[in-house]
Order: sequence, then structure tokens, then C-alpha cells
Amino acid sequence: MPVDLNKLLQGDPRAIARAITCIENDRENSARILKTIFPHTGHAFVVGVTGAPGSGKSTLVDRLARFYLNGQKKSVGIVAVDPTSPFTGGAILGDRIRMQNVALEEGIFIRSMATRGFLGGLSRATHDAVSILDAAHKEVILVETVGVGQDEIDVIKVAHVNLVLLVPGMGDDIQAIKAGIMEIADVFVINKADREGVERIEAQLLAMLSISPRPDGWVPPLVRTIATLNEGINPLAAAIESYARFAKDSALFIQKRRTHARERLLELLGEQLVGKVVHEHLENGLLDQYVELVASRQSDPYSVVDEIISGFCGETSQNRKGSGL
Repeated sequence: MPVDLNKLLQGDPRAIARAITCIENDRENSARILKTIFPHTGHAFVVGVTGAPGSGKSTLVDRLARFYLNGQKKSVGIVAVDPTSPFTGGAILGDRIRMQNVALEEGIFIRSMATRGFLGGLSRATHDAVSILDAAHKEVILVETVGVGQDEIDVIKVAHVNLVLLVPGMGDDIQAIKAGIMEIADVFVINKADREGVERIEAQLLAMLSISPRPDGWVPPLVRTIATLNEGINPLAAAIESYARFAKDSALFIQKRRTHARERLLELLGEQLVGKVVHEHLENGLLDQYVELVASRQSDPYSVVDEIISGFCGETSQNRKGSGL
């Protein structure tokens, strides 16, 4: 079913859902949609929420969404990235189940997306889904990752402020060092703060922050929350706003955004070129032939890739000459 872009730009939930489905499935008109809506983006405030599985990300997102909707009267979009089902390839929808109450609120749009094997804690289409929600006039967009790990910190590329959730008694102090989340956290959230060990986590975080200051001079605040009881949400929102004000005037923040834009361009360029090579140069079983050469060890993959690239570039040059370019 085609996407009604006028309804999308008016914030119609069905149009939003269809547009996101379109870009997830990489349909032919997804590029047209994204190109059309781009001039209408750049207005939403994007908050990334990451942390170890079981740290309470979904509950915290639910409470933050209610705060922005009811407390600040802002429309909210939620992108919840779920693990991929090994049977259907889709999102398991655990986050949709945990946030089913807030999903029914008028003014809130929630979408679960499958990682589909994409590393970085986000779905491949997360950036585009955020753009769609932005164009649909969602003022605050909350992006929840599948769970932080050593390869799951790509949320920094899409969010304006990043929350890292830690929980007492889950070994999060070790996880923080291992995963490098010290560098991506703009605000540390110690959730389930009624558990024993809160002071220990705070002390270790403060110690690490003191020996490893950020280049931009920002000192990430530590906020205690008990999301299930809706406690600590107001101080957390204040900490988010504080970083937003700080980052607005930071030269390093502007440079970081440029770096992320560069990475996004290279990522899209890589996807487009690989798709073009596969569909235009490796058709009629040629890819399978190359696979067999490598699998039977008649050739190494590096030489095969060199041959594919050389053949593709040669065809491109011939096409240009033929067209008079």
C-alpha cells in the first residue's frame, strides 16, 4: 500500500507506520520517501537509552514518554529495537508488550524494530525511522537499543543525548569498562536504586570519571531512579535538559555531529555500492560461482573481491564511454 506523504507530514499514525515498514523492507520507493521528508526533519529532540538487558530500559522509556507527554505537553515517538526472531526475522516485540499502556496514549507513537543481525544495538533502519518521526512532528523521540555491549554503542550516532542505565548487583561496573560506555554516556542512570549496592556503583563511576574526563568538559551526572515506581524521573529530565543546553554551545558537539553525518554518508554509500555490484555485476549465478571458488579453496576471498571490483569498475568505464561521458 502506498504511503501518503501529506498524511505523514501531518502526523497520521497509519502513514507513519506504513513509511517505517517501507524503509524496513527496503522497498523501491523508500528512498523517495526519505528524500521528500528530509527538508522537514531536524526539529525533534532525540534521546538514546541504552544499558544491559534487564536494566529497566523499557520501563524508563515508558515513564519518560509519559513525562514529556503529560508534563510538558509534547508529542513523543518511541523506537524500540528488539532482538530478531530466529523464526520470522522480525522483532520479538518484548518492548511493545512492556510499554503497551503508553502505546495507547494519544500523542505517542511507538514502533518496535528488529535488529536483523545489524550490530551496534540498533536496527539498520533506525536512523530513517527517527527521520520519519521527526518529519511527522514528534517533538521528542526516545530510541531504546537492544542492549549495550562491545558492539552496541551506535546510538550515539542518532541521539542528541544518551542515557546509560546501570543496575546495582548486575556487575555493571565491569560492563561499563568493557563496553566503553563511559565515553558514550551523557547521563548515567542508576535504575532500581532501591537495591543494595547503589553507593558502590556511584563511587566507581565517580572514580572513573575523575581519571578519564571528557574532551568537551562535560561531567555526566549520576541520577538515581526507580522506574517502576516513577521515582527520579523529574531529576532525570532536568539532567537531560542540562546536557542539551551545554551541548548547544559546544564546538565539539558540532564537530561530533559532522563526524556522524560523514559516517552515515559512508554507510549509505557502502550499502548502495554493494547492492549495485550484486544486482548488476553478480547476476545469473556469478556470485555462486565466486562462492564456490572460495569454498573449494581454489581462490582466496581477497583476490575474488579484487576481481569483482575490477570487473565492475571496468563495466562502469565502458558504459560511460558508450554514453559519451
